[in-house]
Amino acid sequence: MSKQRHGIMKTAGVVCLSFMLLAGCKSLMIGSEEPTISGVAPAGLSPTDSVERAIGAKEHPKIIKAYGGAYENRKLEEMVSELVGRLVASSSEPSRPYRVTILNSPTVNAFALPGGYLYVTRGLIALANDKAELAAVLAHEMAHVTSRHALARAEERQKTELVSKVMDKMVSERTKGETIKARQLVTLASFSQVQELEADKIGIETAYLSGLDPFAASRFLQTMGDYAQYLTGRPEEGSKSNFLSSHPATPERIKAAIFAARRYGGPDIGTREREDYLDAIDGILFGDSPDEGFVRGHTYIHPNLRIRFSPPDGYRLENTSKAVLAVAQDSSAMRFDGVNVSPDVPLTRYLASGWVTGLITGSIREQVINGHPAVLAAAEAKGWTFRIALIRVNTATYRFVFATTTPNADFESAIAETVNSFQTLTADQARAYKPLRISVVTTGYGDTVESMARRMVGTDERLELFRILNDIKPDQQLQRDQKIKLVTPMN
Repeated sequence: MSKQRHGIMKTAGVVCLSFMLLAGCKSLMIGSEEPTISGVAPAGLSPTDSVERAIGAKEHPKIIKAYGGAYENRKLEEMVSELVGRLVASSSEPSRPYRVTILNSPTVNAFALPGGYLYVTRGLIALANDKAELAAVLAHEMAHVTSRHALARAEERQKTELVSKVMDKMVSERTKGETIKARQLVTLASFSQVQELEADKIGIETAYLSGLDPFAASRFLQTMGDYAQYLTGRPEEGSKSNFLSSHPATPERIKAAIFAARRYGGPDIGTREREDYLDAIDGILFGDSPDEGFVRGHTYIHPNLRIRFSPPDGYRLENTSKAVLAVAQDSSAMRFDGVNVSPDVPLTRYLASGWVTGLITGSIREQVINGHPAVLAAAEAKGWTFRIALIRVNTATYRFVFATTTPNADFESAIAETVNSFQTLTADQARAYKPLRISVVTTGYGDTVESMARRMVGTDERLELFRILNDIKPDQQLQRDQKIKLVTPMN
């Protein structure tokens, strides 16, 4: 959750960079010709190509903004540029130019816009274990472009997720457009199953023609599915936004990818180029960006804003660019964000100003939470029960919204525990929280999966995350002089 994206007012010593966001973003141009926004197609391109490029050019800045900007890392950019160049040369359209952007997002995602605009998140790059796996994703997205799938994708919109729906039900129509909504990223339509399988097949062939392991696609699909389940605590149909949420990862699709790879030989065909890949990603930021705050286990901390809170066990936190979200197993939901409220406006007046549908005016009560003035209230609308808490810290106002369709004692207890856990941090406490990175280390004599996993930070499930990050199955052990990934604090 970034402070400028929540309308939190600037305080002394805080610099807002929202207008500088696009100025610093970088994209990698692959090919001899940059996508154009003019209505005239360059020589050799059809009018359809020109239309697609215009669409891509228009949407590109929105993507950059929605995903927190581009991630700048020269070593990583050079590796991705070289890899995409190899794939383009082996593709069905070797003269097509691409603009590739590494997005500064921890989510595991990759997608394409019409006209050759390719995007891959640093979260996906950190999860992959070799060039062949990253190539499988990039070649898949290139196949959507060359097969003209991306044009249809840009004309559709995905269904809104649970928490967004919940907020829409609560917020009145009059002010809905002015509120901050969860998950307000640029949404792209899901491809059909036929298109996905076609892109898989073409991507696998392109990777093979580039000299890379064609079995990497099926291998990485499984890894992404395992990681999605780790994040959400449930199979892939969970709420976490990732590559697989718009690229269905069914067992049948993985089997189809294996079948497509077998056309070219056995499991040892092609190269993985793991050592070079791990060297390139060593030090990459892992998880949330510093200006978005961090999720550490069951706690959300924003060192820059110097705040923290912890929902109870059973709520899995998810930090997005718009808000901090949490969903319990019973589908009760929580949203935390910041809102623009003048310090001169009483919190009770803001609460009753019309932005809440179904507000129960008799439920409004003032109290003090860990030294900060607060207002709590209840609302009911369209089958949902809501609890709202506003907390003022100096000139900033923070908002909790809880929602459920089955109110009970556990729901009320979760609200009280979360709101009462909200506290401010001292400067020293805030400085103690560091962003995380991927550190590539080499195993030595006596190192085991368990001993190396204990060196991981930022998670309560170290062993599970260690195995997923390094694609180590439960029956596998480490070898001496093996390069592995650890999650460690930034220096």
